Amino acid sequence: MKTWTIAASALALAWSGAASAGEPADIAAAVADTDNRREDNVALDANRHPVEMLAFGGLKQGMRVLDLFGANLYWSELMAPALGPDGLIVIWNPNQFLSPEAKAGFEAFHARQPRTVLIHSPMENPILGSGYDLVLMNLDYHDVYWESEKYKISRMEPATWTGAIAKAMAPGGVLLLADHRAKSGAAPRESVEAYHRIDPAVVVRDFTAAGLVLEEESELLANPADGRETNVFAPDIRGKTDRFLLRFRKPE
Repeated sequence: MKTWTIAASALALAWSGAASAGEPADIAAAVADTDNRREDNVALDANRHPVEMLAFGGLKQGMRVLDLFGANLYWSELMAPALGPDGLIVIWNPNQFLSPEAKAGFEAFHARQPRTVLIHSPMENPILGSGYDLVLMNLDYHDVYWESEKYKISRMEPATWTGAIAKAMAPGGVLLLADHRAKSGAAPRESVEAYHRIDPAVVVRDFTAAGLVLEEESELLANPADGRETNVFAPDIRGKTDRFLLRFRKPE
């Protein structure tokens, strides 16, 4: 299967045969199977806590999952085998960050895990499909408040993104979202431009306005030693930022 350009007909084919979610997924076994994972992804396990994070999200066998900004395959490498033969993963990546190398990496991954699909659209126009039991967004929501001439990303309104995600979720579906924590009360466009961080209260406000319900917040990824006023790419804090983890649900 070649990389899919997003289209309703393509996603309809992808959904065929998907079953209802069932038993909890065995993420620990997938994490341990390092022979079938990229070495650079394995190195991220220590600070991402994937077993606990995906358990918090309620990942189950047979789920239909949307992995946002997932072209590095970190989460999909773990979820695909754990979802079993009836599960399905759709990886969405913005056109601006979908390199030929990433496309080739997906093709190799898809050869091992055929119930996976790669779709893409401009970052300012998130066309995602629908019917997902779980949507995963890890360390990327803050970027909807970001503008970049270098990467050809124009100013976005958060409602464009929150509305697209809510629409993509099946009734009763879950949004699992982690991001870098900014200082409480920080204005989002300013904190994102300076530090690539966002106040979790802003995220809750945005998704609540889109009709989702915050079920629980976890301190799994917290780091109280992080002062929250350093750019997340600074060498002394990269990979060790204070992060928040939220689980939202779409009402039935």
